[in-house]
Amino acid sequence: MKYLLEKCKICPHKCGINRIENEKGRCRASGNIKVALASLHYYEEPCISGKNGSGTIFFSNCNLSCKYCQNYKISQDGFGKEITTKRLAEIMINLQEKKANNINLVTPTIYVPLIIESIKIAKDNGLKIPIIYNSSGYENVETLKLLNGYIDIYLPDFKYGDNETAKKYSLINNYFDFAKESILEMYRQVGSPILDNNGIIQKGLIIRHLILPNNVENSIKVLEFINENLPKDVYISIMAQYFPTYKAKLDETINRKITKEELEVVENKMYDLGFENGYIQELGEHEEEYVPEFNLDNI
Repeated sequence: MKYLLEKCKICPHKCGINRIENEKGRCRASGNIKVALASLHYYEEPCISGKNGSGTIFFSNCNLSCKYCQNYKISQDGFGKEITTKRLAEIMINLQEKKANNINLVTPTIYVPLIIESIKIAKDNGLKIPIIYNSSGYENVETLKLLNGYIDIYLPDFKYGDNETAKKYSLINNYFDFAKESILEMYRQVGSPILDNNGIIQKGLIIRHLILPNNVENSIKVLEFINENLPKDVYISIMAQYFPTYKAKLDETINRKITKEELEVVENKMYDLGFENGYIQELGEHEEEYVPEFNLDNI
């Protein structure tokens, strides 16, 4: 599938550049996989991390430009190491041998054709645990369809309920247009979560949403869209962990943490809409001290 990078249209930017020849588009990625960290992670949702942890693989570069990205060293600055599809498969197997509950592909969008090849190799060599696609939600439906049958769990962010807010904070003109269709496609593929006897997710969709300060209306729009377009049993994970980092420190609209009152407004909206499943993070939970220390020791 690497040929799909010769005139890259993997994500909504559809840059059309030849990444195999090292031309760089919006995401700045080449024709090779680039990874910054592979490790067991214990601070995802309970049904993902469990006691054994989630086998997270952080990919470098990104097709968004979020002012508040806590992982900007890899997403914007490109820290990481280029590896082969075979090596990525070996990393997946190694995480399984460490008893990870799943393989958690973090920001994988721009490497989809290469990741599919790696999954094929890994499964041929004994990979059996579920595979999570942990993304920003800014996807091409056509690309997601390539993943059908390879991904067990979709874990998208649903960052914005309109294009204007996305433009302001992530420099994307059409985020909502693509995210809403992408999340519906993800649900079509995997449905609502199925958990095993230990409460660990084996298949399904969990939609994440990070509350931004001074932007409760944005959160309400996201919840209303989900309510109008997906079943009540869909899983939603509301995150209250926002803290100003990177360029957000210079933006007076998002240069603080969210307040208790802002969290309560979003929480009450969830209850009012009648959602049945999911998680609501408490203030002060999973903040700066849990930002990954990116290193290449085991890549």
